[in-house]
Amino acid sequence: MTSKDNPKSHILLVDDDSSLLRLMTIRLQSEGYDVTAAEDGQEALKKIQNGGFDLVLSDLRMPGLDGLSLFEEIMAIRSDIPVILMTAHGTISDAIEATQRGVFGFLTKPVEHEKLRELLSRALQQSKAAEPGEWCKDIITRSADMLHVLDQAFRIAKREVSVLITGASGTGKELLANAIHRASDRAGNPFVAINCGALPENLLESELFGHVKGAFTGAVQANGGLFREAHGGTLFLDEIGDMPMTLQVKLLRALQERQIRPVGSSKSVDIDVRVISATHKDLHKEMEEGSFREDLFYRLNVVNLKLPALKERSEDIPLLARSLLKQSAERHGVKVSQFSEDALQLMVKSDWPGNVRQLVNVVEQCVALTQTPVIPLHLVEQALSATRQSWPTLTEARDAFEQKYLFKLLKMTDGNVTRAAELAGRNRTDMHKLMKKHDLDAGDFR
Repeated sequence: MTSKDNPKSHILLVDDDSSLLRLMTIRLQSEGYDVTAAEDGQEALKKIQNGGFDLVLSDLRMPGLDGLSLFEEIMAIRSDIPVILMTAHGTISDAIEATQRGVFGFLTKPVEHEKLRELLSRALQQSKAAEPGEWCKDIITRSADMLHVLDQAFRIAKREVSVLITGASGTGKELLANAIHRASDRAGNPFVAINCGALPENLLESELFGHVKGAFTGAVQANGGLFREAHGGTLFLDEIGDMPMTLQVKLLRALQERQIRPVGSSKSVDIDVRVISATHKDLHKEMEEGSFREDLFYRLNVVNLKLPALKERSEDIPLLARSLLKQSAERHGVKVSQFSEDALQLMVKSDWPGNVRQLVNVVEQCVALTQTPVIPLHLVEQALSATRQSWPTLTEARDAFEQKYLFKLLKMTDGNVTRAAELAGRNRTDMHKLMKKHDLDAGDFR
């Protein structure tokens, strides 16, 4: 694709060789592109701040602000612009370093016409795909996998279908759910979120469906519940896989009948809510084990969107790190502008088991501890080490507590499940399910 196909494609061309700059300008203009030329990095930065460009094509080796440094500065201003670097002294290590830091592509001079054409086409196509609008402005990505997810999300946003978002903890499921809401016809109405694994069963039911005054001890006044709070909008049920079975039945009924019944009430209330749910669990496995209802699964999983882990979209790490750094520095009122090159390389190569949530924590720690404008390698190493033993999510904390509680309970009762269930205020069936969930065998305690 050239700008003949899309006349609005505007390229900023940067090179300190004035004769080559003229020749490249003529070549690109003959392809139909709108070209603005700059003879050094500082001039290019001024033009970036003043003009709307679709792509930057820059020399790597330039006096003053070189191509990689220019790229870093551009990313701080506009992270959505693809940058392609050129050099007459290109090496494999240069190319690897550039692309790992988020540079879209790398060309060796003299630039082959067909390679240039193909790379420009891919970069501009991805640039257009990465700018679907305000609805997903909070999701920073250039990853092909993520862009595919966003494309699917945008397509289904205006369709009144239930969406199940799957992916590991920390991948940004609520962020995507909120983006779908903003792209939908319900955008002007509330987006309400709740973590289904963070509350005990009785409180979760009351939070979702509401309760009347006096429905239970402590219910000193009526509560409309989140379904009614989200009326006309979207209700996001995070960690739906942790919802107790009894509530799954009530949720299914609410979705089928489009009505809810508050706790303690004999009257049903009409609801108008789109439900988006999410989980890090394998719900197919949960259904096989009898802990998740098959009919509810198919009601919720009309469309499935799977978010990739951060390590599967490593090209996004520099973009995310820079954006988070800028936000954190502004929030804390400190003058921190960038990561050192070796610090950024370490971040790109790390596994990130906690995904974007872990990256947020690492950046926050670095900003809090740094005493220089550039965050050094050792602070990133320190933060990564600390977050490997990261603070658990509410669901993880609850699971850990449950396991310890059950272990102690079974030890106290010498593996008597009936007695353990009585002490816990649960029935034997629930107790057996909880024991299975945590891989506990009553026989080990006798």
